[in-house]
Formats: sequence, C-alpha cells, structure tokens
Amino acid sequence: MPFIPLQKLIPPDTDPLMVCGIDEVGRGPWAGPIVACALMFTAELKTPGLKDSKHLKQPQREDFYKLFEAKAAFGIGKAEVDEVDSLGLLKANNLAFTRALEELKNKGHVPQFILVDGRDRMSLPHPWKTLIKGDEKVKIIACASIMAKVVRDRIMDDLAKKFPEYGFESHKGYGTAEHSHALKTNGACAVHRKSFAPVHNLLQMTIE
Repeated sequence: MPFIPLQKLIPPDTDPLMVCGIDEVGRGPWAGPIVACALMFTAELKTPGLKDSKHLKQPQREDFYKLFEAKAAFGIGKAEVDEVDSLGLLKANNLAFTRALEELKNKGHVPQFILVDGRDRMSLPHPWKTLIKGDEKVKIIACASIMAKVVRDRIMDDLAKKFPEYGFESHKGYGTAEHSHALKTNGACAVHRKSFAPVHNLLQMTIE
C-alpha cells in the first residue's frame, strides 16, 4: 500500500519540510524503556523499500537508520522503566515524545505540525494529529518508527550483556515464552517493569 501524500494530512500552507513524524517503540514489553523518535526531513528523500519497522528485517532497519542519520533531522526520547511504573504507559509515552521533540529542538529544528502514530490524546508543544497505523500509512512516521526501533534494540542488546540470564537480545523484553521462563527461573531484575502484570504477579508470589 503506498504512503498517503503528506499534503493530504497537514494544514494548508504548512511547509512539508516543517512537518515532524513521531512514533515510539516499547510500550508492550515487560522490560526496558519506551523509546520515541521525532523526525523531520531536511530535503526530499528517496526511500525505496521503506516499510513500517515491524515489516523490515534488522539489517534493512540499520541501513535506513544510517540514511536518516545522514539525511534527516531527528531527536530521540526515552521513558525509563521507573517512569513507566510510576506514571503509567500513556504519560510515560507522552514523556518520551516530549523528550524526543526537545532533542530535535536542541538540534535547531522546530516543527510547524506533528503527525503521530496511534490514537492516544497527547500533550505536545506543537499542533498535532494522530493516525491509527500511521507507521504503515505515512512515510515520515515510518521513518521515525525505524529510528526508534533501532535505538531500542541496541539498548536491549546492551542490557542483555548486563543481564544475560533473560535473553533480552532475542526478545527485546517482550512477553515471549522464553522471557516468561527466564523470569520465573531468575526473578525480576532492575530493568523489569514491576507494574506489568507478569512481573507484578511474580513479585507478589515471591513476597507471599
């Protein structure tokens, strides 16, 4: 399915090069941070083979990451595990978005308009619009999705070296059978989200 032309999604008289796509990776996992990317094109950019990050293989995502790193402007924002636990998913997600936009601003890029993947109501510093499955429908959101995915995967690979018994390098913190078994065998570690039911329930059983 071809991407929706940007001009159909943004207000009249908005410069396409002043539009930011934003997406996050990591709302669902039992461990690790939420990572968001806010991305703007600095010139027209050809991206043959571009898809939502979930439909690309890891080497393809890495290649696109290098392209966007060189040819686009982007900011990365994270919400750490303790912030996910204390704030809840929606507010932690919003925090990651805000931090990504702040880093983008610090690099000298301030968007006129933001296109956001999803349907959540956000509190963002610029006018914005959400699109359900935006990472599949809108090129600039798909690019942000790839950047966030690559950054988070790298974080989880680093955490796998620190906590090798959990297999973070393979499942990236998501609730796989492998992860569930490791959690039951080893208990929770410092980067597990203790507010999430599988981790919370295990901790309650341990206390009891």
